[in-house]
Amino acid sequence: MGGLPAGAIPQDGHDFALWEKRIDALMVLCGGKGLFTVDGLRRALEDMGEDAFEKHSYYERWIAAVNQNLIEAGVYSLEELGQRMAAVSRRGATYGEAQDG
Repeated sequence: MGGLPAGAIPQDGHDFALWEKRIDALMVLCGGKGLFTVDGLRRALEDMGEDAFEKHSYYERWIAAVNQNLIEAGVYSLEELGQRMAAVSRRGATYGEAQDG
């Protein structure tokens, strides 16, 4: 992080999960609409602190940074996000459960 030694960098390939691809697409779409900048994303990532880089995956950190920037841009409020997350949670834990409900 920020110029500190990071150790070996894995060179093996990675098959991206659907949710990771969606985060990447969300970043491209929102950035293209001017909802945030690369600098804004970097600031949000750095504001997470060093622990986030140990506890969360690359795309978990990116979705948190995107979310922070969208809240700051006024796209939605923290309260609206919480309400939407609760509604999605009530659908069920899996895609199949959500389809049954």
